[in-house]
Amino acid sequence: MVSMVKLSPSRANDFQNCPLLFRFRTIDQLPEPLSIDAVRGTIVHTTLENLYDLPAIERQLPQAYELWREAFAEISQNDKYRELFDAIEDISVWSNESLFLLDKYFALEEPVLLEPTERESHIEFDLQDGFKIHGYVDRIDVAPSGEIRIVDYKTGKSPREGYEQKAFFQLRFYALIIWRTRNIVPRKLRLIYLGDGRILEDSPTENDLIATEKKIVAIWKAMEAAFDSKNFPPKKSKLCDWCAHQSLCPEFGGTPPPLPLP
Repeated sequence: MVSMVKLSPSRANDFQNCPLLFRFRTIDQLPEPLSIDAVRGTIVHTTLENLYDLPAIERQLPQAYELWREAFAEISQNDKYRELFDAIEDISVWSNESLFLLDKYFALEEPVLLEPTERESHIEFDLQDGFKIHGYVDRIDVAPSGEIRIVDYKTGKSPREGYEQKAFFQLRFYALIIWRTRNIVPRKLRLIYLGDGRILEDSPTENDLIATEKKIVAIWKAMEAAFDSKNFPPKKSKLCDWCAHQSLCPEFGGTPPPLPLP
């Protein structure tokens, strides 16, 4: 079986949480039902990306509302999402809840004072022996001093106490790529949780990123072993409640489909 040659934070998390889910998503590429919350996240991310196309003085909340409406109008015309929107009992309530996330954003940051260097930027690094790590960064800010801040928007709520550091795996993953490709350790990692209006920040060190690199390599080696043995066991947890593939999971009495031929 041919293994992966690129690894993103989301696929690394999938494998850690449940190797079988990783298999379903990456190898079998099984379809999953669309989520209205995920669509909300897509529209809000698009709105915030487009907001910074405006001159600084125009980056006000009413303009953000208008950008949201434009992004919503575009995505709602896509047949892929039409049935999902039709199922919403009250679209005006859903829209107002989405716009409220923009209210939260403007309470946390002042877009008129920010000039992001990069938005929705794809970054990657050849970690070893043709194994690449990559990802898409919501925002990269570079100060006049050259210091780098990596920013990620989350439309959900922040993690409960004790789980904050786990939430930073994605941004440390990105920070490692930037350090290895630009020879500078990002000064700040910022997670912006719009669901409860909270910002979490971390200041990684070289040792932190070396530890992240070791963790990624360990995940990769475990993946290689799974590919070689063709064994991707399920891992039952609370996350199973949201899994779309329970009917195929042995933990729930299901049987996975045969592995695709290489």
